[in-house]
Order: sequence, then C-alpha cells, then structure tokens
Amino acid sequence: MQRMAHTVKHSLQGILPAIVTPFDPEGRFDIAAFERLIARLYAAGVHGLYVCGQTGEGLQQPLEQRQRVAEAAVRCSPPGKLVIVHIGAASTAEAVELARHASKIGVQAVSSLPPAGPFSFEEVRGYYRDLAAASDVPLLIYYFPSFSTAIRTSDQILELCAIPNIVGLKFTDSDMFRLWLLRRAGAVVFNGSDEMLVAGLIMGANGGIGSIYNLLPERFVELYGQAISGRWQQARAMQDQINEVIEAILHYPVHAVVKAVLRWRGLDCGDCIAPRRRLTAEEEAGLRARLARTTLGAEWAAAE
Repeated sequence: MQRMAHTVKHSLQGILPAIVTPFDPEGRFDIAAFERLIARLYAAGVHGLYVCGQTGEGLQQPLEQRQRVAEAAVRCSPPGKLVIVHIGAASTAEAVELARHASKIGVQAVSSLPPAGPFSFEEVRGYYRDLAAASDVPLLIYYFPSFSTAIRTSDQILELCAIPNIVGLKFTDSDMFRLWLLRRAGAVVFNGSDEMLVAGLIMGANGGIGSIYNLLPERFVELYGQAISGRWQQARAMQDQINEVIEAILHYPVHAVVKAVLRWRGLDCGDCIAPRRRLTAEEEAGLRARLARTTLGAEWAAAE
C-alpha cells in the first residue's frame, strides 16, 4: 500500500474545486444537477474534484448518500482527472467504511478532517492511522486549526504524514512558512485558502482545493497555469481580481452564496442542508450589488 501511495503521489496536484453537492427540494441528492456542475467544471479545465468536503456538506449527509455522490463523481470524471473523496465522519467506524468504499470505486486519494471535538493529538493520530490502514488509496490529512486545535505544530503534522499511506495534507491556514516547511519535508500540500492560492503556490503548494473554485473555475485554472510557468506578476493580478469577489462574498454565509450564484448562472443546486439557510431576498440583492462592483463578478449581478 505504501509503495502504491508513493507511485500516485506525483499525480496529486492541480486545481480541485471543493464541489458542492446539489439537493432537490426534498433534500435528496440531485444527481442530474451534479452531473451538469461536474461537466461545467471540467469544461473550465479543472484538474479534478474534492468531493463531500465541508463545501460539499459531506458531514451533514448520511453515509449511503455520500457513497452515491462519490460514485457519481468518479463516473463523470474523464480519464486522467483526480478525484479525492473526503471521508471524515462522526466516528472512526463510519470514516473507515467510507474509506473502504472510496478505495473500491476508482478514486485516486481520500482525505479527512480531524474528528470534531476536544480530542487530543494522540486520539487524532489514532484516527488517521486507522483510516490510512483501511484505505487502498493514499490519504491526505487536513490541517485546519480553526476547525480543530488538536494538531498544533509542524512536527505533529509531519508525524502524521509519516504514517504509512499518508502522503500529505490539505492546508487551510495563513502560515505560509509552515506550508513551506511541509513541502520542503516532502509532503504533498494542497492550499486550502482560496484568497491565498498564489501565496501557497509560490511557497511550493502542489495545487489548491477551494469553495470559490465552483464559481470561478477558469480563473483559478488560469492563476495556477501562470504560477507553474513562473509568471508571478500575472498570477498575483489574477488573485487580486479573485479576491475582490471573495471580499464581496464574505459578507454573507459562504455556502449559501455559492449555491445562490450557481443558481443565477443556470446551475440550480438547491439549498444547503439545515441548519444552514438560504440567502434572504435582501441578502441576494446586497450580494448582487457588491459583485457588480468587482471585476469578475459583474456578470453575475446582472444574471437572472
């Protein structure tokens, strides 16, 4: 398993939208809308998908439905594209079940947030060790200190990355020196802060995973292409334009915004799972007004 993980490691790179999961009015997985969204993202040139993460509301869905979402993502992904399935769950047993399922359907890797709650580092390490042992594909851990404080230091992250079959992590933090240290040590690192993608890439990140990629896939792909070609001035200019949109979005609940904007653009993905809520009419009007003042979002403000 460890040998296979190292073989796949070099392919873990690029721009991966943390794809939203569409739901119908009854709250069930809307596979037709999911297929349309996947087609739209791949047409924009993304390198793969990150499925059932926080943006995809994986933790709010039943296991059987999460498995169907993962299967649809694999089925709709062209050859050569990267599918990473988030398998984090309320218990180790559930996460192990998701890991074993994902391993069988053709994903290239799995990923997991740390377990939510006041767990110690030793407990989190045991959780990741169990997931890595259960998976037949490489595992990416998730460093997200605002979600879990159990992982605090670079040494702890590298200790987790030394577990057989763990090859790296999704990194959602502003400490770019830490990102650099992890890359220098050989870990695969996906930048997780959309507003700092260019910073992550210049410090060595292998790619990015993000929510706003659902809305601006072409722009993130363009930024990534400029970065890997060494055109850092152009990449920074693109990040500036993206960040205008992100600044407008952050005045509202982000998950609801992503689904609202997709709906405006003809990709109705339904509402988020309660207790997340839909934007009010006043919020939608305010969002349109803010986006109209940005370089990249003006077209959305006028969309019906």
